[in-house]
Formats: sequence, C-alpha cells, structure tokens
Amino acid sequence: MMHRQVSKVVLSHPTGNANSRAVVNGLVNAGLLSEFHTCIATFPGNVWGKLSRTPLGRDFGRRVFESSVRPFTHQSPFREIGRLLAGKANATSLVRHESGPFCVDAVYRDLDRKVSRRVEPARCDAVYAYEDGALESFRVANQKGVRCFYDLPIGYWRSARKLQQAEMERWPEWAPTMPAFKDSDEKLARKDEELRLADAIFVASSFTASTLSDYPTDSLAKTYVIPYGFPVPGPERDYSNLGKRKLRLLYVGGLTQRKGLADVFSVADSLSDDVELTVVGRGAVNECAALRNALAKHRWIPSLPHDQVLAEMRNQDVLLFPSSFEGFGLVITEAMSQGTPVITTDRTAGGDIIDHGSSGWIVPASNTLALKSQVEELLKRPDQIANAGNASRNLAAERPWECYGHELASKVAELLSND
Repeated sequence: MMHRQVSKVVLSHPTGNANSRAVVNGLVNAGLLSEFHTCIATFPGNVWGKLSRTPLGRDFGRRVFESSVRPFTHQSPFREIGRLLAGKANATSLVRHESGPFCVDAVYRDLDRKVSRRVEPARCDAVYAYEDGALESFRVANQKGVRCFYDLPIGYWRSARKLQQAEMERWPEWAPTMPAFKDSDEKLARKDEELRLADAIFVASSFTASTLSDYPTDSLAKTYVIPYGFPVPGPERDYSNLGKRKLRLLYVGGLTQRKGLADVFSVADSLSDDVELTVVGRGAVNECAALRNALAKHRWIPSLPHDQVLAEMRNQDVLLFPSSFEGFGLVITEAMSQGTPVITTDRTAGGDIIDHGSSGWIVPASNTLALKSQVEELLKRPDQIANAGNASRNLAAERPWECYGHELASKVAELLSND
C-alpha cells in the first residue's frame, strides 16, 4: 500500500484559544491538516456566529476561525455548552474540579476520546494534542504507529508545585490565591503518561522547557521551543508626558501570587508618591483578606473585553508581570504590541522575546527588591520607557501570530519527513 506523499495531522483543542488557532492555520496553509477537532468553532453564518451577536453567546465570538479551516473542522459542543451554561447559572456542582459532569477536565477528556476514534494510519501520520486532552488519542496512536506531538502550554506540574510552595512560604497570607495542589493523583498520572507517550514536545518558552528536567526519568522526547506571536500592533504612542506625572503601572492577569501580584502591590505601595497602579483581573477575592485589602488601595477592574484590555494597556506606561511560574504570558506580547513595555521575570517567555534594557526588562522571579529597583530606575530615566515601547511595537510587527503558526507547521513537517 502506497504511503501518501504529503503527511497529515489530526489536531485537537477543546476551546480554540489564540495559540491553537495559529497552529491550525499554520497546518492548513502548509497542507498538513487532516482534521481539526474542537468543541465550538465559529465561522461566518454558522449557528455559533449568529449566537455570538447575542448577550448569551458572547463566548462564541472568541472562537472565530478562518474560513479555510472550516472543511477540516469537527465539533463536539455538548459538554462545552454545558460548562458555559453551568457557569452562567452558578451551578458549581456541575463544574466542580475533576468530578463535575461539565467541568473543564470532562470537556477535555470527552473530546480526547472522540479524537481517539479517528486515529488511523490511513487518515493521519500524526496526532497533535494539548496537555490534559491527549492521553486516549496518544494511546491509540502508539498502537497504530501514528506519531504523537504534544503541546505543553505551561510548565511541568512537579516544577509548579515546587515553585509555588516556595511562594506560599514567602507570602503565606496569599496562599488562598495559589491552588497548585488541587489536582488528584490520577490527573497528575495522566499528565505524566501523556508526556511519556509523546514523540515530540512543543512549548512556547525556554522556561517551560527547563521545567521538564523535573520529570522523574530522562526518557522524554525532544522538546522544541517556539514562542507565540504578537497581536496586531496598536497605534503609535505619545510618550511626551512621561516624567511630568505619576508613572502608570499596570497588572493584567489572574489575581494570584503565582503571577507575583503581592510583589506588584508591595512595589506600588512603597513608591506611592511616584506611581499609580491599575489591576485588571479576577481571583479569589473573597477567600483572601490580603488580596481584598490590597485591591482596596488601588484601581481595580475585575473584567474587560479583550479590545478594551488592549485600550487600557495603551493608557498605561509599564506592565508589571513578575510571575513565578508561567508557560508564556500572553499579556506580555499584548502589552508590547500596544507600545507598553513590560517588566517580567526569568520564569516567563520574557527571555525568549525581550531584549533586556532595549524592548523591556527581565528581573529575577520571587524578588520584590529587584522589581522595585527596576521601577525606580525607570522613574529616574523615563526616556527608557519610550525607547522600549517603540521597540516593543516594532517587535510585534515583525512577529505576528502567523509567524508562530508557520514555524510550528514547518517543524512538524520536518519531523514527519524524517520518518
């Protein structure tokens, strides 16, 4: 039986986020896609596209795919619709972690089982799947001689526990914001098995790759680091009033100490005569008194549509993102695309995309003093902000999301051609 001349890939992702949309576009453009499996895919004129214009269907507007993807797309909406409706109805038992019939884990595993039934050598040469949604399809692929490509969006779980334990010891009053230990042993074992079955591992940052050194054996497949792309650059910025008013600091993300939020508040409070802080994000406000008290001192916006987040970024001077554990940190590239330079840490994608001192700044993670020192330097030399902001926008223009999709598809093609 003749093998196809062009290798093909079955790709799955339940929610179709920005990075997976770039991957599916890249595979389509390279002629490598056999099938794309997701829960909900919005295309012009389909039911989700029509519902996206209603208040109840706003979530569908975040799952828009290019028309070229439509012929390859298979949808499994039942559990995801249940999850979205249960969330709106505050039916917590239905989405309870790991056990709820419409929890995130149930959504991922249901789609994975459906994809596993499509894995056949006659249909594909590889399966490309994401953490927590790959195990069943990888098991079938291994049995049938189909390659397994694994996408790990955030660092390895053993590293996460180790580093977040250190954060809880450093900021014990912020422990309620760091639920790093809620996953069951069964779920963690599935994560390890997915990694073991993978023929190649794709990550978006060098930091994420480094966390795999905590895997208990050295038998893992090779890891490939391909940083995500940037949103479309915003308009040119006017930085002329820097140094003539308080420095506007911004934090965007989950309200958790995993992302260094306590350090952000500490720096803003200690420099309150010279800076003002805006926080955009949601978190365990009711469960953490330290978080509630800190938010009360500053401008807090619990939620904004994505376009308004970008607009808020354009109104700020510097984004602080001192995460202690991050797979990438999409807010970094979002802020940079709007001409808002970023101070981040060596445990994000900062080291892969930021030239320290030129297009932003990288400080050691879990180091409040280093973060404060960097802000103080910018207060003394605000011209650095304008230079870094312009450099950030230029970088965004050079590396749109299409670059990420193209690079990843090229690597997949290379790996398949080596069979």
